[in-house]
Amino acid sequence: MREIATVQVGSYANFIGSHFWNFQDELLGLADNHECDEIFKNHNLDMNVLYRSGETHQGIPTYTPRLVSVDFQGSLGSVSSQGTLYNEAPAPPGGVSTWTGGVTTCASEPLKKNLFLESLYLEDEDVGNASFDSGKNGSRSEIQDKDIVECLENGVRYWTDFSKVHYHPRSLYELSGLWMDIEDFDNYGVGRDAFSGGLRAEEIGERLRFFIEECDHIQGIQFVVDDAGGFSGVAGEFLENIADEYANIPVLLYSVHSPDTCIDPKSKKQTISRKLHDVVSFSRLSASCKLVVPVGLPSFSMSKTSSFLRMKDEKPYHTSAVYASAIHSISLPFRMEQLGPSAQSSYTCGAMAVNDLVQMLAGQARQNMVSILDVSMPAPSLTGYPVPQSLLENLQPLNPEIAEDVEDFQAVESMTIHGVYRAGSQRASISEVKDAVQAAYDNAVTRPKFSHLSVARCPLPIPLPFPSIFGNLVGQHGELLDMAISDSASRGSLEVHSIPMAARLRSSNAILPLLENRLENLRKFGIARGALGTELLRNWGFGMDELEDMGETLSKMVTTLKPYSEESSDSD
Repeated sequence: MREIATVQVGSYANFIGSHFWNFQDELLGLADNHECDEIFKNHNLDMNVLYRSGETHQGIPTYTPRLVSVDFQGSLGSVSSQGTLYNEAPAPPGGVSTWTGGVTTCASEPLKKNLFLESLYLEDEDVGNASFDSGKNGSRSEIQDKDIVECLENGVRYWTDFSKVHYHPRSLYELSGLWMDIEDFDNYGVGRDAFSGGLRAEEIGERLRFFIEECDHIQGIQFVVDDAGGFSGVAGEFLENIADEYANIPVLLYSVHSPDTCIDPKSKKQTISRKLHDVVSFSRLSASCKLVVPVGLPSFSMSKTSSFLRMKDEKPYHTSAVYASAIHSISLPFRMEQLGPSAQSSYTCGAMAVNDLVQMLAGQARQNMVSILDVSMPAPSLTGYPVPQSLLENLQPLNPEIAEDVEDFQAVESMTIHGVYRAGSQRASISEVKDAVQAAYDNAVTRPKFSHLSVARCPLPIPLPFPSIFGNLVGQHGELLDMAISDSASRGSLEVHSIPMAARLRSSNAILPLLENRLENLRKFGIARGALGTELLRNWGFGMDELEDMGETLSKMVTTLKPYSEESSDSD
């Protein structure tokens, strides 16, 4: 077994995670559906890599994500932090034995389930009732899918509002007792203090330990953090503890920003605070993981990434769906069933473990451990003349601080392509995808020093609660059409059932603008004599020695990608 534990820290990270686990749940459901496409029954993906088997106290089998999720208290909406499978009510707070007076309990009314969650509840009731009558009042069949889709498009407030997954009671952790407004939880320092306060560090660490210690041979930790505010401080301290306790387990970190956190601050003080937060967050997070992937576009609607998508930047329900799709695709090789050296599968190829990816991208001579995530959604077909160059050209970065059209002869990358078509409605075979990628690189202006390709014939399934973000040039199975298929500007899960995907992680000097911006801001606002942010950083708990160490680390990162720069001569 090659298990993976997943950690999601912060509200936006959990929005991404909710979509990610919906994809996995959809794959599990389609594999058991006798009427679905055969490709979903033979996807050759080992779901045990991400899931754990267990049972309730009543002996009922369960299958839940190997997940630790951290968010604000109250962020779960109408969903209980104990989940729904085990029905374990939280223990009431213990009384103070020396108190003899009266006790008053204040409790708020639970939030009402939205239409989607209500349909899931009724569906579970139907499954548990052997004498279920499809015409029974209040049954799942009476809630129309189109009403559910409309409800979600107009009413998602919490990431649990569209989650179709059952969670283990140890998975969902709420940060309680912060005694501050969410708007004030906006920098690394306050998150650092929150994690260290009370028993939070111990409680969160114990939850991860529960999942890791039951693994036979864990291959890595998939970590997603909402990097824009205090949750990066929570994650930074948590990652430091993980590095101490599980030194041999590689951590693949996705550091994510939602579009609303990329809006320019209103004051100079807020601008400096955000820039220093980004510096400290990047430095601290990258110090405790094997590979960090910065993700966050300021606007999807204005980016090349959304050529065939119609998204609203102000809706995290929309934008997080794209990031989740990319993470699903790039993580497929970790759970592809590994066959013997002479065996071949007609459904997947290119399996690898998390550590293999880390060594490939971060273990090269330059030791660059910051990678770029590119995505093509939906991926184009392999048809093209004279070669399917568009397969590579359609890959777009999910971070704005990336240099375009750079030549890097030391670049290394890992690409995953799944569910693509060769022509019409015919899915391409493994060999056809490999030949097409090879042909595309043979005709490309630049090509990486080394490229690993993973291929799966199974596309990305689109579950019912997926947002309506596809344009009207996207067909039912994700094929790109020459003419609009409907008058509606956007299409969702009722019209699009699956899509082909391509995603790529690359180690390249194209990441230099991000690193150089972090280094410049640290020097200008944190280290320079009379810097405006020095006192702010001191309040966050960082002295000058730590800041200079951060600067030296960032300088070395820049130098590894730009060996003939002034940074290199200064360090000699």
